[in-house]
Amino acid sequence: QVHLVESGGGLVQAGGSLRLSCAASGSIYSLNVMGWYRQTPGKQRELVASISSRGTTDYVDSVKGRFTISRDNTKNTVYLQMNSLKPEDTAVYFCHLFFVLGSVHYWGTGTLVTVSS
Repeated sequence: QVHLVESGGGLVQAGGSLRLSCAASGSIYSLNVMGWYRQTPGKQRELVASISSRGTTDYVDSVKGRFTISRDNTKNTVYLQMNSLKPEDTAVYFCHLFFVLGSVHYWGTGTLVTVSS
């Protein structure tokens, strides 16, 4: 069983920064991808950024140059540094863990990020 615990959401003014963290516990297989998705009411959940256990990263175009994803494999923790935040970044952000072997997905419960204009 795997458990994901997110932290770091909150309210920030446009142009500000926040850092999200997600710690995974349980049976963590080494070959995995961790990432962050976000969702707003009435819209589909979208991938914001992901990082593989080997360090390969991917970002949605709208956050490139503003957000940085990183991970600490010794702590099974993924981080999302969000700079130059915009009101359109307001969403519930979900941590995601994907085990390549077996194609197993795990989700956190979400953390709300609100960016005021």
